[in-house]
Amino acid sequence: MAERMLKFVSVPMAQPDKRAVADRADDFSEIYREFSIAKAEEQAARCSQCGVPFCQYHCPLQNNIPDWLRLTAENRLQEAYEVSAATNSMPEICGRICPQDRLCEGNCVIEQSAHGTVTIGAVETFLTETAWDQGWVAPIRPPVELDQSVGIIGAGPGGLAAAERLRRRGYRVTVYDRYDRIGGLLVYGIPNFKLEKSVVERRAQHLRDGGIEFVLNCDVGADLSFDDLRARHDAVLISTGVYRARSLGDVPGPAKHLIPAMDFLIAANRTGLGDAVPEFQSGALDAKGKRVIVIGGGDTAMDCVRTAVRQGAKSVTCLYRRDRANMPGSQREVANAEEEGVVFEWLAAPKALVGTARKITGVQAVRMRLGAPDASGRQSPEETPGSAFEAAADMVILALGFDAEDLPEAFAQPELKATRWGTLRVDSKTMQTSLPGVYGAGDIVRGASLVVWAIREGRDAADAIHDDLKQRAADAARVAAE
Repeated sequence: MAERMLKFVSVPMAQPDKRAVADRADDFSEIYREFSIAKAEEQAARCSQCGVPFCQYHCPLQNNIPDWLRLTAENRLQEAYEVSAATNSMPEICGRICPQDRLCEGNCVIEQSAHGTVTIGAVETFLTETAWDQGWVAPIRPPVELDQSVGIIGAGPGGLAAAERLRRRGYRVTVYDRYDRIGGLLVYGIPNFKLEKSVVERRAQHLRDGGIEFVLNCDVGADLSFDDLRARHDAVLISTGVYRARSLGDVPGPAKHLIPAMDFLIAANRTGLGDAVPEFQSGALDAKGKRVIVIGGGDTAMDCVRTAVRQGAKSVTCLYRRDRANMPGSQREVANAEEEGVVFEWLAAPKALVGTARKITGVQAVRMRLGAPDASGRQSPEETPGSAFEAAADMVILALGFDAEDLPEAFAQPELKATRWGTLRVDSKTMQTSLPGVYGAGDIVRGASLVVWAIREGRDAADAIHDDLKQRAADAARVAAE
């Protein structure tokens, strides 16, 4: 191991090549190229194989990162992929869209020693793409076919991770989703320049080929009652995500013209998929030729500003009330956005919308400063007196995060308990909701979060459902034998 690893002293950190701004700013293709075999092995060999792997500890999936980095450096690529896939249902997706700078790579030991992190996400993407090309991705072939079935509401990352894990154990699995494609946020929320839709479609076909059934264009609570769904299955998992946009609050002006981030992104993604989107075709959700302001500082805001650039916006500005160091979005995404011409107004908050009943023409804002820390430990933004300014805009997109829909009402299930934030209340050990045999996972439980966390919770919920159904089957067999 000593010969092949610990190369961080002599080999500099390198990310995959990135397409030039002039080439990428007017199309939606992924901006990063894949590592070659030689480059992946070289970068993997930089791993220090530290005794306490902080990269693994800070990965929500607890991926065995040092192990598959060592195997990659030794050119044992199939083994490396298998170790990676053992803990991650979608490594090719996490490698592309995880904010590694806040998770594994940001906590890499050699990053802390100023040698530059191991480029974990890029190696993970290389491994999985190689696995697909070489036929190493194991088909779903359950060892037995069980009589019990599980219904999953939501074909996003959490629901898909749970579906695969349950199907591999032999359960009959049906996934219900309100949209017409499999993937949820992966298809309709995340732009192609971060995650090509073909990558998601390939994974979806893999699940279909494995015997998982999908019922699309099905809005549970409207097209199919929750009671009927429960009657069809031995257990139900709710993994719907959260999509209700947070409001700007009591800000005066023509607020009806504010565009929720998901409306903008869904229209852009649907258009890219070849769908007819009247709101885009009319120009209402098309940024072309417009002065665009995006309010917010998370990853969704970065998706919006970079989408607006590619649609041909006249200018794109991101308005965020804290400074760069305190923004929740990925710093890599900020850097990519800056390269593409996005202007960031740090420490700035909207105070009013300017315009008429027919359209928005600008945003009145005020400069902020960071004061005392709030309950979470982050410094609270405070208004700076006498610092008002106005920014011109033809389109204002609101990207302040998402809240949960009222599922107890939507499902006509008053016994389904929710927290004061609207998320589902579940047992922290079993992930079971207040309804017997009904489980919850992902954003609908933890609130708006990362795809990798949804995958982790989907896998955990699948394990909990398996334990429950196995016990129920054993109890039934015992009763029948008596």
